[in-house]
Amino acid sequence: MKSIFNIIALVSFLLPAQLAHAQPEGAPGIDAFFGTVNGYMASVLFFDVMPGDASMPFIVAWLVVGAVYLTCRFGFINVRMMGHALQVIRGKYQSPEDKGEVSPFQALTTALSATVGLGNIAGVAIAVSIGGPGATFWMIIAGFFGMTAKFTEVTLAQTYREIRPDGRIMGGAMEYLSRGFAEKGMAGTGKALAVLFAVLCIGASLGGGNAFQVSQALGAVQGELPFFQQYPWVFGVFMAGAVGLVIIGGIRRIAHAAETIVPAMVFIYLSACLWIILSHASAIPAALSLIVSEAFAPTAVAGGMIGVLVQGFKRAAFSSEAGIGSAAIAHSAASVKYPIRQGFVALYEPFIDTIIICTMTALVIILTGVYNAPEHHALVEASKGAALTAVAFGSVISWFPIILAISVVLFAYSTMISWSYYGERCWTYVFGERYSMVYRIIFLMFVVLASLVSAGNILDFSDLLLLSMAFPNFLALYLLQGKVSVALKDYLGMLRSGEMDRDVHIRVSE
Repeated sequence: MKSIFNIIALVSFLLPAQLAHAQPEGAPGIDAFFGTVNGYMASVLFFDVMPGDASMPFIVAWLVVGAVYLTCRFGFINVRMMGHALQVIRGKYQSPEDKGEVSPFQALTTALSATVGLGNIAGVAIAVSIGGPGATFWMIIAGFFGMTAKFTEVTLAQTYREIRPDGRIMGGAMEYLSRGFAEKGMAGTGKALAVLFAVLCIGASLGGGNAFQVSQALGAVQGELPFFQQYPWVFGVFMAGAVGLVIIGGIRRIAHAAETIVPAMVFIYLSACLWIILSHASAIPAALSLIVSEAFAPTAVAGGMIGVLVQGFKRAAFSSEAGIGSAAIAHSAASVKYPIRQGFVALYEPFIDTIIICTMTALVIILTGVYNAPEHHALVEASKGAALTAVAFGSVISWFPIILAISVVLFAYSTMISWSYYGERCWTYVFGERYSMVYRIIFLMFVVLASLVSAGNILDFSDLLLLSMAFPNFLALYLLQGKVSVALKDYLGMLRSGEMDRDVHIRVSE
C-alpha cells in the first residue's frame, strides 16, 4: 500500500505544473480526437430508432424493450418477491453453506454506490427541464421494468461465477457470456463478447466511473471553497488518497465502506429533498397531477408524448444501469446458497435508485419551479443539471447548496470506489489476477488527472462505452433466460413447500 501512495505523491508533484500549462494546447486536440471517435460509435449502437422529432438511441431502446420483455417473461417478479427480498437483506436466510466474499446487503450497497450518483442529481434536473414534469412518470415506469433486468443479470452472475483458489470471486457478464455461451455450443462467440464487455467496462470505469465523477464533484466544491479554483490538483490528490485507502483492500473493504457511506449519503440527500417537498406540501397534489397529465399530454415538448417518454426512459437507463451488466460484478461476490436469492436482493437497486431517489429529485425541481423559470434557461441550455438542482435547493434555504455539495462529493466518491472494483475485475479477466494492482494504480492516477484536464468529448466517450456494455450483456440475458426460469421455478417451489423456513428453524434451534 505504501508504494501506491508514493506513486500518488509523485503524480501530484509532477502533474500540476505540467498539465495545467499543457491543458490549453493538449486538451482540445485530445478532445477533438475523441469527438471524432464518438461520432463513429454513435453511428453503430446509438443511431436513432424513433421517427419524428423525438429521438431514442438504439442502445436505450435495446435496454427498455429487453427489460419489459423479461418482466413479462418472469411474471412480474419485481412485484411478487419484494417482501422475500427484504427478508434476505435482513439476514433471515443466512446459511453455513453460503459462499462468497461479502453479505447480500453489502453487495447491494456496493452496487448502489455505483448507480446512486450524479445522474440522480444532475440528470433528473435536465430530464425534467427538457421533457417536462411528465418525464418523471416515464422514468418511474422504466425503473420499474429495469428491476427485472437487474434480477436476471445478477442471478446469472451468481450462477456462472468462479471462486478462485485464493477465495476471490470472478463473476459478472464476462463469466456468463463465456461460460453460458459455451454451454450453448458457441464458446468462441461467448469468449469474444466477454472480452468486448470487459474492455468496454474498463474504459467506462476510468471515464464515467472516475474522471466524470471527479470533474463534477470538483465543480460543486469550487462553488463553496474557492481555494480549489486555484489549486484543483489538491482536490484530485485528496480524492485519490481517499479512494486508494479503500480500493487497495479489494471488495471486502469496498463493501464495508459502501455499507456505511451509501445509507448515510442517501439519508442526507433525501432528508434535504423531503424538507423542500414538505415546505411545498400544499402544492404536492397539483405537482403529482401535472406529472401524470404531462406524461400523456405534454405541452411545449419536442416530440409530444413520445418525446417526454424518451426523456424519462433515457434517465432511468442512465441512472440505474439496469441491463448494463456492471452491478452483476458486485452481486456475484455475495454469500448466498442459491443464485436466485441474490437476484431478488438486486430488485431493490433500481427501486431505490430510480423510483425513490430520482423521483424525489424530480419533485424538488417541479415544486420549486426552477425547471421552466426563464432566468434559469441558460442552465438548461448548457445541461448544467447539478447547478439547476442547487438553485432549487437554495430557493428554500440559502445554505442548502452546501448540503448538495456534500452530497455530490459523497455520491462521486462512492461511485468511484465501486466502479474501481468493476474495472479491476474486468482488467483481471483480460490480463490475469497478478496484474490487478496495475489497474488500481492507473485508476488512482486518473483521479489526479481528472482534476487537471477537462475534455467534454472524453467524458462523452466514457458514457458511450458504458451504455455499449448493454449490447453484449443483453444478448446473454436473452440466450440464458431459460436457466433463470428453471432456477426461479425450483426456488419458488421450495419456498411454497416451507423448505426454506424449515432450514431457518433448524439453524435457529442449533
